[in-house]
Amino acid sequence: MSPNRHCPTRPDLRWLGAMLAAAVLLGGCASTTTTRPAAPTVQEQRHPLVLQAAELMRGAPGLAPAARAAVEAQVDALLSQLDNDTLAREAAAMPPGDPLYNHAGRALLRRGLPLPRPFDRTAWEFDASTRPPAEADGYRPPLRVAMLLPLSGDTAAAAAPVRDGFLAGYYSEQRRRPDVAFYDTHGTAGGAITAYEQAVAAGHDFVVGPLTREGVSALFGRGNLPVPVLALNRGTASPPPGNASFSLSPEDEGIAAAELLLERGAQRVLVISGGDELPRRTVNALRDRLGERGAVVTDVVSAGVADLGPFAQKDVDAVFLAVRGGAARELMPALALAGLAGKPRVATSQLLSGTGKPEQDRVLDGIAFPSETWTARGSVRGLPPASSVAATLPTARGAAARLFAFGFDTWLLTAYLERLALAADGSIAGATGLLQIDGFGNIQRTPAWSTFSSGVAVPLADAERR
Repeated sequence: MSPNRHCPTRPDLRWLGAMLAAAVLLGGCASTTTTRPAAPTVQEQRHPLVLQAAELMRGAPGLAPAARAAVEAQVDALLSQLDNDTLAREAAAMPPGDPLYNHAGRALLRRGLPLPRPFDRTAWEFDASTRPPAEADGYRPPLRVAMLLPLSGDTAAAAAPVRDGFLAGYYSEQRRRPDVAFYDTHGTAGGAITAYEQAVAAGHDFVVGPLTREGVSALFGRGNLPVPVLALNRGTASPPPGNASFSLSPEDEGIAAAELLLERGAQRVLVISGGDELPRRTVNALRDRLGERGAVVTDVVSAGVADLGPFAQKDVDAVFLAVRGGAARELMPALALAGLAGKPRVATSQLLSGTGKPEQDRVLDGIAFPSETWTARGSVRGLPPASSVAATLPTARGAAARLFAFGFDTWLLTAYLERLALAADGSIAGATGLLQIDGFGNIQRTPAWSTFSSGVAVPLADAERR
């Protein structure tokens, strides 16, 4: 299989560069007469939950990967029970090299809180030393990039907006740009491995993709990789050292929704779900995060349930909707009859699907849902307004706009990954939200938040949560 090279001078792509605008920049004193009790040690001063997590981590290094992952999940659950002030204080007190620090730092990022210092990179490192020096803003792209995407087969339609978003960012940059080649993975795990091997053999120094969970799991399952990868999905294991993972996963959306509900004081949440795979994954992540923070999902109810009264009687103080816009509109009378219309309501990004007629969507006013900065606010640095791009480019219209924004952010991560990895405050204001990287190679995305007002989707006040 021969890669299809995409270079700035190719005639079939010149229109994309012409369409896009300017460059992306983005103690006390001792007494001589009185014997005082010894001051408590740092260990004794630590919070009991932190001590418990530390004990778990001490035995983790010698465990098999699956057992270690289970222990680390327990550690994350323990740290999630800390309030914001305690978590920040405990993280700041952890010395360099403390195996708990990266877990505490990830918890801080997910709550939109700052890191006291950069992540420890002893286990996960990113080496850009073979590249030309970084620009003042941290721009340091690879020399040759291979993109592994399903250019044919059932998932090709999802890959097209990702590809075009990446190229939009690429062509809007006026500084040194890498050569880019595309390799067709056919959407299969075996195809992803074959494409990666071909990219390595061709001399690429950075690989973007694959796009499917199966492909990412297969590639990361090989362990250490000779050429670093920015995967475009979450696999079943953390990225190997030097590799990274970026995703619009439903699990991340569930965690973000849980944090928003907790900010709004929710402790007992009723979930109404459409029931297919993506909402189930979102709901499971939401339930886990709420449980870790002392809140609870009272029930998970099908969107087809007509009478919500019995569920509302369980002291519900918020509602989470994992349904599309049409189903949400039909639910509004039932929520009102159950006395839940005035409770905080948060939804998945699926809420936008099936909307667009203000006279019908007025019933959705006040529901918060995660969105992309580019579509919610109209533009981001390096991209023209979403409406103008959509008028020209089919892959930036409708539901595809989310994947187009994802592809644009993939370019930003390709060019700025070293800056994100090395700085405590390293972040990129991307098209899908605020982008940071944790101590395990996972890109953490803080989404923009939107709501409906008079039936029109608008940015939620204080949407950029940090």
